[in-house]
Amino acid sequence: MKRTYLPGIIAMAAIVVASNILVQFLYGNWLTWGAFTYPLAFLVTDVMNRVYGTAAARRVVLVGFVVGIFCSLIGTQIMGEFGPLVTLRIAIGSGLAFLIAQMLDIGIFTVLRNGKWWTAPLVSTLIGGSIDTAIFFSIAFSSSLSFIHPPTDVSWAAEVLPLLGVGPEAPLWVSLAVADWTVKLTLALLALVPFRIITARLRTS
Repeated sequence: MKRTYLPGIIAMAAIVVASNILVQFLYGNWLTWGAFTYPLAFLVTDVMNRVYGTAAARRVVLVGFVVGIFCSLIGTQIMGEFGPLVTLRIAIGSGLAFLIAQMLDIGIFTVLRNGKWWTAPLVSTLIGGSIDTAIFFSIAFSSSLSFIHPPTDVSWAAEVLPLLGVGPEAPLWVSLAVADWTVKLTLALLALVPFRIITARLRTS
């Protein structure tokens, strides 16, 4: 593995670890602090893709995936008020969502990389982030997927409430997913600024 990949690897690992820790702390009714750090993984992937190419981006994603699995394994051994901090469904949902969404991001970015500078990072992150949210929340909390691990109690997530407290009635986990998705879309736009600055500096260094 080339030495130039090291900053990307460290950044990805730090984001995954931080997100796994911060997801334990609520921000308002629908989010956790982890929702604000996790989307930065897409920024790291896109920077690596732009500067070092597809292969480098995939290597960094695989490192993040392994680190995420390690964090999930630790979480399953830590008991909280209602059981393990990380259930098997959350671990599976988190791992699959990360790997599929990040690899999709890389594929879309690669196809669009010759367009305007902002097209590839914006489109790939918007689509990848949307898929990430859909996969994670469906596997982790949807009652229709309870067969994945029947002992996991997700009845609290199935409570029917107004969407985000103001919209039509929907299961609680749907509100959590929509809030998470909104943050990802917002950060995808904001991340264009550091993406432009970081890639410009790395490509001239």
